[in-house]
Amino acid sequence: MAEINGITVPFIPIVGNSEVVRKQSDPVSSSFNSIFNEELEKVKFSNHALKRLESRNIQLSEIDLEKIQNAVDKAESKGAKDSLVMMDNTAFIINIPNKTVVTAMEVSGTDENVFTNIDSVVFAN
Repeated sequence: MAEINGITVPFIPIVGNSEVVRKQSDPVSSSFNSIFNEELEKVKFSNHALKRLESRNIQLSEIDLEKIQNAVDKAESKGAKDSLVMMDNTAFIINIPNKTVVTAMEVSGTDENVFTNIDSVVFAN
């Protein structure tokens, strides 16, 4: 327990011995920060992309998500901004700085085979 002016108190004072507060909050805050940063680094799907995946019956496994994550990491290391990521027979348009999948489509079933507003292509394997 903490002590204020020689009196033991059942709480950690905000003012006073800040070293006690700092020592007890470090493990929690560092754990939170690491989990928070890990989540920020993961690829996300926009609402539009989720609707396209559902309407086009595209299902992704954990392995597929890892492949997409690796492709995004590669594109980011090369300075890409908006990438076309090709995985098997599926194309994903991904905003690299935000790590967000913007849309997805099967390549074989589309008449549209022109992709615009991209600056890179990554083959996820």
